[in-house]
Amino acid sequence: MDIATLVGLLGGFGIVVAAMVMGGDVGIFVNPPSLLIVIGGSIFVVLMKYTLGQFLAAGKVAAKAFMFKSVNSEDIIAETVEMADAARKGGLLSLEDKEVSSDFMQRGIQLLVDGHDPEVVKTLLHKEAKLTSDRHEFGASIFSAMGDVGPAMGMIGTLVGLVQMLSNMSDPKSIGPAMAVALLTTLYGAMMANMICIPMADKLKVRRNEEALNNALIIDGLLAIQAGQNPRVIEQMLRNYLPGKKRETVEE
Repeated sequence: MDIATLVGLLGGFGIVVAAMVMGGDVGIFVNPPSLLIVIGGSIFVVLMKYTLGQFLAAGKVAAKAFMFKSVNSEDIIAETVEMADAARKGGLLSLEDKEVSSDFMQRGIQLLVDGHDPEVVKTLLHKEAKLTSDRHEFGASIFSAMGDVGPAMGMIGTLVGLVQMLSNMSDPKSIGPAMAVALLTTLYGAMMANMICIPMADKLKVRRNEEALNNALIIDGLLAIQAGQNPRVIEQMLRNYLPGKKRETVEE
């Protein structure tokens, strides 16, 4: 569970709702026509940009913003060095039953155990890493699109409400509901974009970058193991993936 995502989402909405409560009746901020225009309209407009399968797959990708379990790069380096020691003593076949923290590394180990050529291993792993990164980028792009469309649909709702209000100026009772639609659609559009969709897209990009870095580290480590390099040399090489301060701490 990503605590930062959950706290940010609940905290953001909590502050807005608290402000509404302190200002009076919260019920005045609930308007079904406005919700229909902003949420329903945004979903259908974004759906026009993608296939149905691509759009639905974004939900699965979005789960990474909440449930993503990041593998620590230092742990990956430690596992790689341990495997390098085992491979030097017992050969690549000794890695067959090795359990590791990353599914990507597990698939890479299987390629080594199966005896594939280094170039084949490199090509397959790079391709899988790129496809994974592309899927995450695609999911983030859908939420970015929702963030772009939400305020626009809010503006459309505002115009709808203003037209309704101006066309019924002779009826004072109709002015209030029409104005509510006009203002609340703008509010809903801004909240959906800036409190949900855009932050979600940015968090997915962060996760994509983290995973891409770890996958690149894993690929270099596995290829070095396959080449029979010294475990200490492998460790020194992989330390370059760590941030400066962590790299210095490990080297001490």
